[in-house]
Amino acid sequence: MDRSNNSAHRREPHPSNEYEHSTNTTKKTQDELLVQQQEEEVQSVERIFESKEVPSWQSQLTLRAFFVSFVLGILFTFIVMKLNLTTGIIPSLNVSAGLLGFFFVKTWTKFLEKSGMLKQPFTRQENTVIQTCVVATSGIAFSGGFGSYLFGMSDVVAKQSTQANAADNIKNPSLGWMMGFLFVVSFLGLFSVVPLRKIMIIDFKLIYPSGTATAHLINSFHTPQGAKLAKKQVKALGKFFTFSFLWGFFQWFFTGGDGCGFVKFPTFGLKAYENTFYFDFSATYVGAGMICPYLINISLLVGAILSWGIMWPLIEDRKGHWYPADQSPSSLHGIQGYRVFIAIAMILGDGLYNFIKVLGRTLYGTYCQFCEKRAGSSVLPVGARASPAEAPLSYDDQIRTELFLKDQIPTWVAVAGYIIIVILSTITLPHIFHQLRWYYIVVIYIFAPVLAFCNAYGCGLTDWSLTSMYGKLAIYTIGAWAGSAHGGVLAGLAACGVMMNIVSTASDLTQDFKTGYMTLASPRSMFISQIIGTAMGCVISPCVFWLFYKAFHDLGVPGSEYPAPNALVFRNMSILGVEGFSALPNNCLTLCYVFFLGAIAINAVRDAVGKNKVKYIPLPMAMAIPFYLGSYFVIDMCLGSLILFVWTKINKAKADAFGPAVASGLICGDGIWTLPSSILALSGVNPPICMKFLSRKDNIRVDSFINS
Repeated sequence: MDRSNNSAHRREPHPSNEYEHSTNTTKKTQDELLVQQQEEEVQSVERIFESKEVPSWQSQLTLRAFFVSFVLGILFTFIVMKLNLTTGIIPSLNVSAGLLGFFFVKTWTKFLEKSGMLKQPFTRQENTVIQTCVVATSGIAFSGGFGSYLFGMSDVVAKQSTQANAADNIKNPSLGWMMGFLFVVSFLGLFSVVPLRKIMIIDFKLIYPSGTATAHLINSFHTPQGAKLAKKQVKALGKFFTFSFLWGFFQWFFTGGDGCGFVKFPTFGLKAYENTFYFDFSATYVGAGMICPYLINISLLVGAILSWGIMWPLIEDRKGHWYPADQSPSSLHGIQGYRVFIAIAMILGDGLYNFIKVLGRTLYGTYCQFCEKRAGSSVLPVGARASPAEAPLSYDDQIRTELFLKDQIPTWVAVAGYIIIVILSTITLPHIFHQLRWYYIVVIYIFAPVLAFCNAYGCGLTDWSLTSMYGKLAIYTIGAWAGSAHGGVLAGLAACGVMMNIVSTASDLTQDFKTGYMTLASPRSMFISQIIGTAMGCVISPCVFWLFYKAFHDLGVPGSEYPAPNALVFRNMSILGVEGFSALPNNCLTLCYVFFLGAIAINAVRDAVGKNKVKYIPLPMAMAIPFYLGSYFVIDMCLGSLILFVWTKINKAKADAFGPAVASGLICGDGIWTLPSSILALSGVNPPICMKFLSRKDNIRVDSFINS
């Protein structure tokens, strides 16, 4: 039985007199009006779906949608977790979530339809609910800090620093407290932006590029032509998923020891290998390179050449002068200190510049918006240009606005939910982190709604979420407030987690509201889907991380398979905020100043040169990542870019249509291989072969030792 018959909103056919115009526009001929009408009908998405009924918000929330979301959420959490613990670069998985969600449910409904048991057809609204739930679930793997602030609390990362590694500044991972922490901090951002959804989407007309692109994708899937293309895209994704999974399985056989396997292949020679320039045969990074824009990958390559090709060899030549010659390569008082803190300086310079720029645009745009609202206009200004007079709403916008405002989420629900969570977390968090006093938490929650609004607004303007920057702001303020004598390092990291979860979920939800607005998904169904996805993530992400933590005993160790580089970066930021610059080796502070100002200067130049030339200027944030991580993953990602570039030159239409599917297949297959490899490690099953590469001199010495 169709449950939507009683409460669904049925749209009436478009009236024939829609294009009647006033006497001021009678100069247009009937032919011109006919052409205009035909063009609008071609461009109108909602006319394509005009004959289809929009299901009620309850009907958009189906058991099959959440079952598929749960399965895909686990898959995507493994992918995000692996990327978190390796490079920290996480490409957008929205396309993959929408595509796989469409495939699984469409296959299921077709089977039921043939057997005559289909009770509810698969709609674009349900597809949107799935995509929202999956992204919310896997998003916790990032905002939960398993590769950054949360793991940075552990003794594994603390041992890599000689400062602030007392017991008061260490908290090792445990399933219980990780789940409890995520449950009390991950929902606050959702309730904080609910009252602002109409302002963001309807009044301010924010673009939210990623949300808009996802909506276009889902809308296209549910047309006959889009469904046919989606089937081909899923087939391509499946092929490369299988290849990537089997390639990961094949490589496993050759990793029976430290420094073994294809990942250690000295592609460009042993000297280049020593400076991390080699191809490590990772399907994940190749796929990520195909998804990431060319500029990101080129910026990574520039940063790798600048650091590992030029700077670090020169600084290593100063061993014994700039830093003690007997320091371990992983010590922050040695070469590792330059790698980490110079990278931090670039990240902070880039983040501060963009934070001020986006915040300035937010404040200016908000001010102009409210001023023009009083004057009867509601168009958001761009830059310093005045807003034009408000144009009449198109047919699509009329329908979407009507549906978006139909299922209101009561403000009292958002306010009550926010207050309840604030009370619970203020009571609970000091028991999880005794260094985090209750009044620190209250201060964070006082400013959290404002910062959540700023991040959601800025994301709508620029598609740039400054989640990490808000987290670093909390690190420095709360860490300095707590002080080194009272566990300030751990307090700063915990505060970072609270702030990151709030602002991240706020921007994610408003992005999803934009997607729902364009697919006619009810805001209520989107909100509930986000809540359910977040709850799933609060359980799935800690469990997946726990599997990594128990299976790979060298997790977080530099040079290991999963070095978790951002964990060390976040911990050292907290140390820097609490204890000052005493952790830096000689001349490191000077270099930090240079690269901090350099990052600001590069961003200023990027904004000054205009759109045509900005694509030739690298991004400082991307340049900074190889500084402390190495160059190996950069080679893989640039190879992915090269593959896509050549494919585009050969057949641009096919590359545009299937490139994201191929990339997603490579990432998903390699990511899901992590599950069986973790189970094998936990079971004590070791690879049978060690493939290692030695220089001729070392090989002669080994042969002599074996034969002696």
